[in-house]
Amino acid sequence: MQISSRFTIAVHVLTCVAVLDGQMMLNSETIAGSVGVNPVAVRNIFRQLKKAGLITVQRGGNGGVALARKLSDITLLDVYRAVDSVESGQLFHFHENPNAACPVGRNIHHVMDGRLAEIQDAMEQKMATMTLADVVTDTEALIGKEAQQAG
Repeated sequence: MQISSRFTIAVHVLTCVAVLDGQMMLNSETIAGSVGVNPVAVRNIFRQLKKAGLITVQRGGNGGVALARKLSDITLLDVYRAVDSVESGQLFHFHENPNAACPVGRNIHHVMDGRLAEIQDAMEQKMATMTLADVVTDTEALIGKEAQQAG
């Protein structure tokens, strides 16, 4: 199972907004250039992040995107839920038709369902402890290190 790239794109988008604010116009085109995706994909992420109350978006010449909350108030779980919309206990998609005539097939759901829910819960609990402030701090530290090495 692989989590959709929407999550990492959304974290990238939010990090751009935090780090590059005031340095350039922050719109879907400029952010798409950083992410390496089509601006339409970024606009779709914007829509989801705005709906979740994580960003504000202004259209037009002086428009752009801005954070709607403090960096320390946005967890990776907030971002994950905003863009991936995985329901509780639904991270893993279980194959639909195990063979009931097979002793393993008829019991595998009973054996695995609780475990899979526990794994998802542990992942979400960990994500709730990590904030966008952590990501931005680490990103800015690497940018600073690059600048020192270049200069």
